[in-house]
Amino acid sequence: MTDQLSLTFAALADPTRRAILARLATGETSVTELAAPFKMTLPAVTKHLKVLERAGLITRSREAQWRPCKLAPQPLRDVAGWVDQYRIYWEESFDRLENYLQKLQAKEKKPGRRAK
Repeated sequence: MTDQLSLTFAALADPTRRAILARLATGETSVTELAAPFKMTLPAVTKHLKVLERAGLITRSREAQWRPCKLAPQPLRDVAGWVDQYRIYWEESFDRLENYLQKLQAKEKKPGRRAK
């Protein structure tokens, strides 16, 4: 059984699925409207939607002939939380680098001894 974070990352690995999520971030829309900008068949887009749905990133419903899709942001929050722990690591690394560079600059500004 695959964990939720792995499902989310697998779904986000494809640029088409990321583009679909970006479109859904602006609001609910139909499958046909989602498929319009892509040079692929409607069944191919539907396969992408199934991956996103399985990962919990979208919800799909049915209202008569209209099949709206909607962004489900919780898995993205989980990814952000997971990535955030590494952001702290990088910030600390950058802080150490900044301190080191400041020490180097301070050494360069100290007046040197004159040669005789």
